[in-house]
Amino acid sequence: MLTDYQSIIHELSERIVAAQKPIRVLDALKWNSEIKAQFFKDKFKKLPHVDTEYYLEKNPLQFDPFKKIEEFHEIERSIRRLLGQYSGVGSIMSRMCHEYSRVVEMLLVRGTGKFTEISQELYGSSEDAFHVGAPTLKDLATLVSNTLSNIKDQVVTDADIEKYTSEDAVRILSKRLEKYFTDKNDAIRVELSDGIIADASAGAERIKIHDGLMFSEREIRTFEVHEGWVHLGTTMNGLAQPVCTFLSKGPPSSTITQEGLAIITEVFTFASYPGRLKRLSNRITGVSMAEEGANFLDVFNFYREQGLDENDSYHSTTRVFRGSTPDGGPFTKDLSYSKGFILIYNYIRLAVQRGLVSQIPILFIGKTTLEDIHILHDLVEEEIAIPPKYIPPQFRDLAALSAWMVYSLFLNRLDLQRLAMDFKAILM
Repeated sequence: MLTDYQSIIHELSERIVAAQKPIRVLDALKWNSEIKAQFFKDKFKKLPHVDTEYYLEKNPLQFDPFKKIEEFHEIERSIRRLLGQYSGVGSIMSRMCHEYSRVVEMLLVRGTGKFTEISQELYGSSEDAFHVGAPTLKDLATLVSNTLSNIKDQVVTDADIEKYTSEDAVRILSKRLEKYFTDKNDAIRVELSDGIIADASAGAERIKIHDGLMFSEREIRTFEVHEGWVHLGTTMNGLAQPVCTFLSKGPPSSTITQEGLAIITEVFTFASYPGRLKRLSNRITGVSMAEEGANFLDVFNFYREQGLDENDSYHSTTRVFRGSTPDGGPFTKDLSYSKGFILIYNYIRLAVQRGLVSQIPILFIGKTTLEDIHILHDLVEEEIAIPPKYIPPQFRDLAALSAWMVYSLFLNRLDLQRLAMDFKAILM
């Protein structure tokens, strides 16, 4: 039985969940198969024909955007009226309403320069700094690329051989995730799909695997951890909330946190690998190129130079320009992976340093945003939110993670260039 206060939060939360339901960002930005067919027919020499009219005619929104914006504004007004201006949970829901409104505004200007401006506001830019004087995501991409070129194929093993079909991946993942999602009420599904750009994608209670591809053991392990443990896990944890049901859905700010959490979980489980890092750094470079004025052909050729075939190069480039035009600015969502990783990693280090380790598992309570963790921690203590049910082992028992972060805090103080000079004789 909910208290009056909990009932108010639940009602407002449900209004947000219902209001965001028809908003499907990636569906609204995608290019159809005809665009790809013509690009290949033109032998990769002509820009795809995508403009503002294309989105209006071929990919119209499935809701009235102006009414949707007003709906979120009305929910915001209700939050202030019923919870007050300084309510913690109210501030979370108000920001969600604001972000969803901006998402709708972004979809309204697909195919224009304004699209990229709003995308950068919501997901960031490759030139964003993490603090004064800090390197940018663009700098990270350069560092990763240069470092990986030094090790090249030295770490390749049988686990990198693409010997599993899409059907094999579905079967293997289904068995593995049955062991992770132990509650029989959580009906997790893994299924084939030919309607996604990515190799794998997590949706509501299911993972889609791109049909017709071949995968390595490393890739399947990444799908298990990234799409399964994190994305499906946080969805299930959000759906289990009796009051704060908004935690089952995520606006753009939660995308950065969720993707960062997925990448850091890959790293902590040793599921990541150089090929994966190269793919993520290439996404930063692709977005950065488009931000600096590169067009679809420029980015496509960049991916070809990185060793991708024509099909993979097309889909990787499409991720950069979807929602925009082939000679317009980028959709910057793909920065979320690396940006989120850096933010989450530093949050964990600081949480350990300041004795706030107990807050770290709250990252998995649902579709969270990093800046809300302290509020969500309080909501759990007040029994307005319930603790996450599904937490990866590396975050459930924080002993080893804490030890890692303690050493990390010290190692960060060492000058790597100075060490390189001192270690020169050893590294020859």
